[in-house]
Amino acid sequence: MGNKLNHDDFMRMAIELSVRNVSENLGGPFGAVIVKNGSLIAGSANRVTATNDPTAHAEVSAIRLACDKLNTFDLSGCIVYTSCEPCPMCLGAIYWAKIDAIYFANTKADAESIGFSDKFIYEELDKPMHNRSLPVVQLMRDEAMQAFKLWETSPSRITY
Repeated sequence: MGNKLNHDDFMRMAIELSVRNVSENLGGPFGAVIVKNGSLIAGSANRVTATNDPTAHAEVSAIRLACDKLNTFDLSGCIVYTSCEPCPMCLGAIYWAKIDAIYFANTKADAESIGFSDKFIYEELDKPMHNRSLPVVQLMRDEAMQAFKLWETSPSRITY
């Protein structure tokens, strides 16, 4: 029988993805793996600059790969191991994916010390919409409600 992998093993995988990403000039110093029932499902490094996609953080990229592999949008029962504390976008994606737990290595303060700060986003989220630096304006709610009303009675509705 083979040795069962543990938390440290999976974290080392995430860290190795982050180190290789920088060493091979592929992108930022972040890596993440998703595990289910003790088995590796997916892993990715940060792909932002490689794909010109600002949402292609390691965690989001790993979530996309895991969902594709498992053919589901619900990653209940999965754990994410990430080389750095997730940013607000990644944290939101992890919650939406219904991942059971997050294990991280570097902190957001560590990331800030090398130029990756999400402090501004956290501060913005704490402000009322009208006080944020990015204008947020609501338009055409009545028209947009049509899709919500259709969704409420749609026979193809899938709750997520």
